[in-house]
Amino acid sequence: MQTIAVTTRSARLYIMIAAIALTLFPTLLAAQMDGQSVLLNNDWKFHQGDIDSGAVVQLDDSRWRTVNLPHDWSVENPLSPSLASATGYLPGGLGWYRKQIHIPAERRGQRLYIYFEGVYNNSEVFVNGHSIGKRPNGYVSFQYDLSDDVEFGAENVIAVKVDHSRYADSRWYTGSGIYRNVYLTYTNPIHIDLWGVSYVAKEVKPNQANLAIATKVKNVTEVKTEVTVAHELFLKGSETSLAKVEKKQTVAESSIIDVTQEMRVLTPKLWSVDDPNLYTLRTTVIQRGKVIDETSTTVGIRTLTFDANKGFALNGEWMKLKGVCIHHDAGVLGAAVPRQVWERRLKTLKTMGCNAIRMSHNPQASDVYDLCDELGLLVMDEAFDEWRHPKRKWLEGWNVGTPGFDGYAPHFEEWGEADLRDMVLRDRNHPSIILWSIGNEVDYPNDPYSHPVLDGATIGQKVYGGYQPERPDAMELGEIARRLVAVVKAHDTSRPVTAALAGVVMSNFTGYPEALDVAGYNYTENRYEEDHLAYPERIIYGSENRHDLNAWKAVRDNDYIFGQFLWTGIDYLGESGPWPSRGFHSGLLDFGGFIKPRGYYRQSLWTDQPMVYIGTHPLRRRGSQRTSIDAWPIWNYNSGDTIRVVSYTNCSDVQLFLDGQRLDIKANRDDENGVFYWDLPYQPGTLEGVAFRNGREVARHAIQTSRRPFKLNAYADRSVLSPGRDIAHMIIEVIDENGVPVMIADDLITCEIEGPAKLLGLESSNNTDMSDYTDHVHRAYHGRLLAYIETTGRTGKVKVKYSSPWLKPIEVELEVR
Repeated sequence: MQTIAVTTRSARLYIMIAAIALTLFPTLLAAQMDGQSVLLNNDWKFHQGDIDSGAVVQLDDSRWRTVNLPHDWSVENPLSPSLASATGYLPGGLGWYRKQIHIPAERRGQRLYIYFEGVYNNSEVFVNGHSIGKRPNGYVSFQYDLSDDVEFGAENVIAVKVDHSRYADSRWYTGSGIYRNVYLTYTNPIHIDLWGVSYVAKEVKPNQANLAIATKVKNVTEVKTEVTVAHELFLKGSETSLAKVEKKQTVAESSIIDVTQEMRVLTPKLWSVDDPNLYTLRTTVIQRGKVIDETSTTVGIRTLTFDANKGFALNGEWMKLKGVCIHHDAGVLGAAVPRQVWERRLKTLKTMGCNAIRMSHNPQASDVYDLCDELGLLVMDEAFDEWRHPKRKWLEGWNVGTPGFDGYAPHFEEWGEADLRDMVLRDRNHPSIILWSIGNEVDYPNDPYSHPVLDGATIGQKVYGGYQPERPDAMELGEIARRLVAVVKAHDTSRPVTAALAGVVMSNFTGYPEALDVAGYNYTENRYEEDHLAYPERIIYGSENRHDLNAWKAVRDNDYIFGQFLWTGIDYLGESGPWPSRGFHSGLLDFGGFIKPRGYYRQSLWTDQPMVYIGTHPLRRRGSQRTSIDAWPIWNYNSGDTIRVVSYTNCSDVQLFLDGQRLDIKANRDDENGVFYWDLPYQPGTLEGVAFRNGREVARHAIQTSRRPFKLNAYADRSVLSPGRDIAHMIIEVIDENGVPVMIADDLITCEIEGPAKLLGLESSNNTDMSDYTDHVHRAYHGRLLAYIETTGRTGKVKVKYSSPWLKPIEVELEVR
């Protein structure tokens, strides 16, 4: 059990937590009943469009397309200017999935469950023609019991209807379909319930920690029975037992019981950002000497402290959250994103100094949380973007035109508490998660709520007019927030509850911030000092922030502001501007997961390791000459052009060298964003920025003039892959005859593959390229493409050839074994 001490007199909320991660393969279920948790992703039949008989067992689906899950049908369709900008000009629609599964006769008497990590959206699941459940929310994970609807010893038909026909139901791209993993699990009639193991650490000290373990055991039989619940702890990757506990308990017929136990861990290795130490907890349920259920759980132990004056401490060490917001798509892959893609992206963000991730604005795939546990990234987990009333969804361009109002709001009263509960139950034991968020910008002024204070207040963000009494009354924000906070705390009290406030000036009159443990401020850094003085007990941080230096200074220079989350960490589909625009492109990384110039700028603010980056842009002939944080590393201009060279660095001095010769020109410093810059006439060659600390060179970065495109170069992040749907990221570059990348090249590149692998997509990372992303041909952007290569189940050699008109091709060989 955690310790929460609220000391009003000192305006301090301490939440000292030692959380234990539950990563139940991947969300629920590790090996229940002799390891019979089966990934049910392959060889589904798919039909895009409605069909009256989609659930009928006798339906001939032989002409339906065969797909593997995860699957997102929206991203497979053409982009069109006639579609909503909110969705990235991609469609939704309605689709059906069907799969035949054989249930062995010897499984009779066991329980059978099907688990969906996420289906977008309005799903209905049928077994042998019978509807067994609906779930409107496209982001939550859910499970159904198939035991009474299947025929053992026979073929059974699972059908899933996905109704995303009201496709402009979000302010960003959602995807459509069964876009996350599906599992089939056999269990004993007496077994660990869904999300049934949870942990909290108490009295965490250097010499020991006490773990309070709760296990829900479910008995679906009509006979009460005695079971033993046993736990054994190991360091992750080790088989040396560190601690054991076990307890006998009687489980009544047709009931679920909580079995509570305590385990002492000596000299615990704490989970932290720099050292994400993890354990494995092996849990078994034993009946009459036989193991009837077993699961392994990833465990991390750490403490959290939140303080209204001092900010945030992890394991007693005060620190700043250097966070980014992310959405759940990956460009050409849409919402069906493999784990390996997330791993590459998150590792890249961490190299830039990022230490925190906001799951905006919904629960993400379990892989993402698992990776944050493993890599040492702090997480703000978020449930909703709207509550009882809908927000505007832009159909013609971003923040223009006539909006739509489809969305989650119509389902909130019936499903909101259940969806929030299930997010908490599924994710509550990840050590990476430090905050539960119950909402994002639900208090945006007049979108949807209004209040008389809007007639005279300065919000610091666009407001749709003054007080509008016909709009929903903002006073209900406090009431709904209190209800949602109670839901969270009924299932987890080991973390504070927060929300991202868009209209804090208005919300201060509603009781909404007071319902929260921690208050997030979106784009209202100007309110930090004023509200800290006015509400000294309030714990404040930046839940969504721009990339400018002043927004970071507000965190860096004030102890009581413990962090920020930039909008955004990675470019994402949807929330697009006027056509052509695939999505919102303010990310530190582009659609393909490559670091953009502003990513290096952020690295210069967030990291201590010496770094320097140089980029360029032409000077405008007229008007102010602002120094950009988006200067690309290009050194190809016309002779005599005056070029602004900018440098992002965390060092005290930077000098320029051209072809090895130091340029006798002093760097200027832009006070607005803190970057060095020089204005100089262009000369071809190799331009280097060399950074110094205390007069000693510590880092350098070079850009080089390229000649005309001559050939292609390609390389993969991995040359040896496993057969089972493994992923290689392959980078294709246009280079000149000397091997210098041609950053300004946009050649059309074709990919051809031989062997046991296939192309998932070619990503150019070009926000304005609205061409077909489903074929094997695409145009380079900034002289580069990214290819996602996936193995198909067999072993052998894979040959990947890239070609382009007038350029020398290249062939890369991979091995699958």
